[in-house]
Amino acid sequence: MTICPPLRIGTRGSPLALAQATEVFTRLVTAHGELAEAGALETRIIETSGDHFFDRNLADIGGKGLFTKEIEEALISGTIDIAVHSMKDVPTQLPTGLEIPCILPREDPRDALIANGFDSVQALPRGARIGTASLRRRAQLLYLRPDFRIDILRGNVATRLRKVSEGKFDATLLAAAGLKRLNSTKNISALLAPEDMLPAPAQGAIGIQCRADDERSRGYLEPLTHDESATRIAAERTLLAALDGSCRMPIAALAELRDGRQLYLRALIAKPDGTVIHRTERQGAANDSDAMARDASLELRAAGGSNFFDD
Repeated sequence: MTICPPLRIGTRGSPLALAQATEVFTRLVTAHGELAEAGALETRIIETSGDHFFDRNLADIGGKGLFTKEIEEALISGTIDIAVHSMKDVPTQLPTGLEIPCILPREDPRDALIANGFDSVQALPRGARIGTASLRRRAQLLYLRPDFRIDILRGNVATRLRKVSEGKFDATLLAAAGLKRLNSTKNISALLAPEDMLPAPAQGAIGIQCRADDERSRGYLEPLTHDESATRIAAERTLLAALDGSCRMPIAALAELRDGRQLYLRALIAKPDGTVIHRTERQGAANDSDAMARDASLELRAAGGSNFFDD
């Protein structure tokens, strides 16, 4: 049977984005044998605005939507049929007519320390220079170690690893999930416990986006969805949305399922300089996750006060 037209997969062109697209490609072929036919699947690389700026924080150049805007425009125009995203890069408000019906099994959501000869954050020398463009990582690092010097470090994974190995930085933090997908776990000095470094909402998760009225694409994606991961990601993104979260505010969240029915949600907001962190947690039935996330956001808002969110 000839698949016509082919199912077109849109992705960024970074090595990590291509690794994620390859995972989606493989899962589609496994779930739908007819897609193994030559030409049934196409991968189209789309350059995004976020691929052009490496010397500034995302908050200063438009936020994390810079990694999805052009890809979503390609979906809307019909240039591609599905889009592969790192869910931590996806704004909580999706463009009209688009949806994310599929979340793949989540990889390790923790942050990984990459350091020259040190196996923990506390072991790093006083005044160590840490490279990161993440306000979330910056805030939590400075909370743990106010003596650190934090400088902007952006670029793909290989670039950041190289700058640490060359001694331009004493250390950096990267998502463990990305390192695993790139087979670069040998570079990990330590995996950071959520108690010390709470991850970004939806870190480690791949989401697949399509047009809401595209029944064909939805049908192909349906068997790929991992329900447990989808439940966890939904809780974290609900909290993020309720906080009006953006790259300008350090927000972290992690939802975990216990015994398949109980959801444990941890979240925090912080001052970018690490001087103040407000934390909360919730535990309850997984089918109450939306209410739990919204309630947690109300507590964090009350703890921070209006000025906390206006800074």
